[in-house]
Amino acid sequence: MADKIQYDDGLELAQYHGTVDDYGVKDIYNNPGMGHDDYGGMAVNDYHGMRSPRPAPSENGSYRKHDSLAGGLIYEEDLRSRLHRELKTRQISMIALGGALGTGLLINTGPYLAVSGPVSLLIGYALVGVLCYAVMAALGEMAAWLPIASGFTGFAHRFVDPALGFALGWNYWFKYIITTPNNIIACTLVIKYWFDASGYSGPASSAVIWVTLLLVAIITINYFSVGVFGEFEFWLSTIKGPPHHPGGFHYWVNPGAFAPYIFDGGIGKFLGFWNVLFSAVFSFLGAELVGVTVGEAQNPRKAVPKAIKLTFLRIVFFYIVLIFLLGLTVPYNSHLLLTANNVSLNTVSAEASPFVVAATLAGVQTVPDIMNICLLIFTFSAANSDLYIATRSLYSLAVEGNAPRIFSRTNDRGVPIYSLGLCSACCLIAYISIHVGSFNTFQYFVSLVTIFGILTWMSILISHIYFVRARKAQGIPDTALAFVSPFGIRGSTAALIFAAVIMFFNGFADFAPNTTTGQSFDWPDFIVNYIGVLIFAVMFCGYKIFMKTHTWTAKQADLTTGKARIDEVENEFLAAQVGKDVGIRQPKLKRVYSLTLGNFF
Repeated sequence: MADKIQYDDGLELAQYHGTVDDYGVKDIYNNPGMGHDDYGGMAVNDYHGMRSPRPAPSENGSYRKHDSLAGGLIYEEDLRSRLHRELKTRQISMIALGGALGTGLLINTGPYLAVSGPVSLLIGYALVGVLCYAVMAALGEMAAWLPIASGFTGFAHRFVDPALGFALGWNYWFKYIITTPNNIIACTLVIKYWFDASGYSGPASSAVIWVTLLLVAIITINYFSVGVFGEFEFWLSTIKGPPHHPGGFHYWVNPGAFAPYIFDGGIGKFLGFWNVLFSAVFSFLGAELVGVTVGEAQNPRKAVPKAIKLTFLRIVFFYIVLIFLLGLTVPYNSHLLLTANNVSLNTVSAEASPFVVAATLAGVQTVPDIMNICLLIFTFSAANSDLYIATRSLYSLAVEGNAPRIFSRTNDRGVPIYSLGLCSACCLIAYISIHVGSFNTFQYFVSLVTIFGILTWMSILISHIYFVRARKAQGIPDTALAFVSPFGIRGSTAALIFAAVIMFFNGFADFAPNTTTGQSFDWPDFIVNYIGVLIFAVMFCGYKIFMKTHTWTAKQADLTTGKARIDEVENEFLAAQVGKDVGIRQPKLKRVYSLTLGNFF
């Protein structure tokens, strides 16, 4: 007949031979018509307590691999492969805040203001801001429900198709393996600003020395526990703050609110607006990294919603308001802006920032050095967090069986040490760029990173659409979730279509005649703009064909495996926090902070 699975709380579940695997998880792959909540008519999960079968460890202390017909999805948790849940809510919130505040906003906005005009820039950033928030809300709903170490690659694997999880995981790792040395390059270019300004050309100005020092710094920070990394990123992200420059609407009238691009008239103004969108995506990339941190969060169901709320506030205040003020204070035909844009073609420094132009027009002369300090903090913080994300992405791939298992091994501090070693080695690309030409390499990488970023957003939205369908089919109500996306499945569908359109048409300018070279088609830019799509498609199709995977139906999607253990750990943490707070009244100043700034940071 049937054996019994015994829960810690006394609940017994009939284990029917042939339908439950060796550690108590329903083999939905061999029984595609049955879901995880259908064991002979007995419900596995009480959706208020969220019980699910607990795996039994093997003799060596690790859980055995679940060999499925769908490509080797791994549900095990090896005691030697555990991340430590040490990231605090405030740290995750500030990592989300700092994830996308950087050169994309402070430097890249200048050329697009000159080419497209202030209103095109404002509308473009606002629309992409809504897209970014839709992605974050979709990710937040899934991560708050199931905060697993593999993050959104695990969601794609379990909710959609193992092939999507494979392609997304490697796509995201490629993105950050490129971005990390790219930000190291940006740091050296920012530092070079002061050496050039002083006329110093001695040994200390060598880019090799600064690349080495920066690499040692970020590798050291990432080598320590995730708590140390989180605290470091918290304070770096706290420092990030935008300058404000008041103005009027004069420049919206003269020279105008919209600048024509490629063509004159209405078509040219529309192309000017469309030209902004791809750049805006690059500026917002990094916000989704909160989906990677949830596996190391102390209290993910509190941290994730707060990070999502912070993302919305960042979009409104740190992007939309700043872009609005920039358009009021700098005319798009300003000769100072043109000079800054010419500088931006060769370096990353305060001289290339349109916000420095705004300060100069306002008569403020001390801003360039202050802005350069901010840029150095931004780029170093970005490089530090990029190495963290690259390391965790490779770790997630290894946990899912899509990379060698050695990369899932962690040290005593919970750091995936072998994954960190490989990702650190990949950062040596920064040395190559010194000889090739730092800024040319930097610009070359920007387009490739943006394509990888859009593909990541699209994969998250697809995963959310499948997740919502699956939980409705499996009878999980909205009330069982710690966070629900305000946009729902329709919002994710609309955002997915918008992201796909941006990706498809991002290289439209490559088909326009180049007035400088006389060429009618820009092959190098076209390849850079679309090669990421080809790489993603090859990985997805290749894995799907080779591993013979299939897309999960709503009933097949695995929404519960591992959830009971996550809930147990979180409940233990919350109980410990309650125990600490018993009989202790919060100081008045701390209560004021919790009710005000605590909602944001």
